Amino acid sequence: MAKRILINLGRCIYCRACEVACEHVHGRSRIRVFEYAEIMAIPLNCRHCEKAPCIEVCPTRALYKDDDGAVVLQPLKCIGCMMCAIVCPFGVPELDESNKIMAKCDLCKSRRERGELPACVTVCPADALVYGDVEELMVEKKKLVVEKVVTSLREGTVPPFLASMGFVGKSR
Repeated sequence: MAKRILINLGRCIYCRACEVACEHVHGRSRIRVFEYAEIMAIPLNCRHCEKAPCIEVCPTRALYKDDDGAVVLQPLKCIGCMMCAIVCPFGVPELDESNKIMAKCDLCKSRRERGELPACVTVCPADALVYGDVEELMVEKKKLVVEKVVTSLREGTVPPFLASMGFVGKSR
């Protein structure tokens, strides 16, 4: 099963602890937190796409998927052509100017090999970053949504998404 970092945008508090932890592990942060008009913070890292265009376009096959589904760069094969950055829909791969090769998030491959979580996930104080099997994480997310709906209905309110579908609640 593929494992990913899922981002809960509503929980990110723009503390940038994930950036600091990533920089500590890799020498340079491979996750960036953007603040949007003081409304919300958006952490952005490699999404480790199921059909990763960066892997397809790499002329030296420097990118591959590991057993967890992470898109990983093999530095000795990379020629720094930037094709991966050009095709990435999120613009994540960056040129490491000093080494003239690309750099990107690998979900802390060395930490995962030791049974540890990615550094950014470990330090997030708001639990905005969660690492795990995608299907399992989505089941947990659905359970949370159902719990919120049930709580709202018990309190006599109708969640906005149900109200927009014409749901007005049960009459008792």
